[in-house]
Amino acid sequence: MPELKCTVQTCLHNKNFYCDLDGIKVGGNSAKRAEETCCDSFEERKDSATNQYSNITGEASPLSRIDCKAEECMYNENCKCHAGKISVEGSRACKCDETECATFECGCA
Repeated sequence: MPELKCTVQTCLHNKNFYCDLDGIKVGGNSAKRAEETCCDSFEERKDSATNQYSNITGEASPLSRIDCKAEECMYNENCKCHAGKISVEGSRACKCDETECATFECGCA
């Protein structure tokens, strides 16, 4: 499983730059650039959710299963990410298409 670092502080699942989900979905079937990918697992953290989860002391795991739909990515093998580390970015995102897999590298010619 890849190590997942996430800078999307507006996501409900972000806990100290790690994801509290066991796995995420990366979208971007026809992506040729990182900007054309997104974290389909993104859920916006609302003010009430921030307050609700602010007392949680447990940390999310740095390792995560990555189901990847970015068919052209060089790390995608049978819709699974095989990069050693990935970075999901979009620090001020309000919806999933404002996030991206910054590790995406097009394997196309």
